[in-house]
Amino acid sequence: MTPWIVFSLLVGPGRFEIAVALALATTIVLVAAGRIVNRGSSWKLLELADLVFFAILAVIGILASPGTLNWLETYAGEVSNLALVLIAFGSMACRTPFTLQYAREQVDPSYWNTPTFVRTNYVITGVWGLAFLIAAVAGGYGDLVLRNANNIWTGWIIQILAIIAALRFTEWYPDVVRARARHAADSSAPEPPHMAGMLLPMAGLLVPLGIAVLIFDSDMWWLGVALLVVGVLLTKALAGHQRHQRPRRPQ
Repeated sequence: MTPWIVFSLLVGPGRFEIAVALALATTIVLVAAGRIVNRGSSWKLLELADLVFFAILAVIGILASPGTLNWLETYAGEVSNLALVLIAFGSMACRTPFTLQYAREQVDPSYWNTPTFVRTNYVITGVWGLAFLIAAVAGGYGDLVLRNANNIWTGWIIQILAIIAALRFTEWYPDVVRARARHAADSSAPEPPHMAGMLLPMAGLLVPLGIAVLIFDSDMWWLGVALLVVGVLLTKALAGHQRHQRPRRPQ
């Protein structure tokens, strides 16, 4: 996901060429590094999509007229996010969610075709598709309705939060599934992690977001203050819940 994240966050008026160049360079480096580290690794759907998509954009950027380039600078972020939505939900429709290829390299082959393993990847892939759909809608609203591609909310905050939420869910959900399986097999096993564990890092982000709003959007200073207060209180509450949920060591 890294090349797409780099591109969607960097692209904008006057930044198309640098966004494409960095995304394509990131793709090449990650693909090469993956082949060096895992010599037997197979090509992934997302890797191929990365190379094709950003290579085509790079060629278009070189050959495009000023009018086409201006359109790309404005809407390429939404185009890339919608492309990812199609990849995510398209791979699910084809019964091969794109995360499955990565997950299979991290687990024993005996689990590859189990319903729980496959269902987990459907869920994670769906969450990524939803995150990029939110980013596309937010960016489109900023470009088409607000006529401001650099709006702090539609161009940055909402999109960043959607991506971070998907990243956090990808880390958290497999642990939940494994814990549920262990608890179902042995009732004395620890309970699955509570959602507070996933939300805690998100709550902590409200504080820097509040500071960013105070700095870059002084007209909405009240919202910046609210984000700071809610971030502190919510982080404290979730951290307390986490401590309460931890199993106590026997005396």
